[in-house]
Amino acid sequence: MFSDIGPLEVVALAVMAIVIFGPDKLPKLIQDTMGFIRKVRSFADSAKDDIRSELGPEFQDFEFTDLHPKTFVRKQLMGGNEDPLGFKELKDGLDFKSALNDEAPRRVAATPDLTKSAPAETSAPLAAGERPPFDLDAT
Repeated sequence: MFSDIGPLEVVALAVMAIVIFGPDKLPKLIQDTMGFIRKVRSFADSAKDDIRSELGPEFQDFEFTDLHPKTFVRKQLMGGNEDPLGFKELKDGLDFKSALNDEAPRRVAATPDLTKSAPAETSAPLAAGERPPFDLDAT
């Protein structure tokens, strides 16, 4: 939340607070602000506890940060002991490097070599107007 505020900016804010509110009112203002923050935190914690109690015992370990879309997707796809959709098995089964390395020799061996000359029985001279049995130029 305040990660983009540098130390020089914090000092500037403190000096401005002293100038605006004065050194005599500043401690009271800080106490009031801290009391307000404590009340808001206790209200949020009690609301979370109420929601957990209403959801039932199966959601006692429920975390509200899991509702964030990025966290939800990360937890469902990459982690957790449960895998109801079977993504872990799918992820483990996808090993492209080994699949490509295994398939490459088979494809090379199964591909016919078209650069070799025709078999000996077709290499005999053809009569006038006769076509060879395999013509590469035919489309």
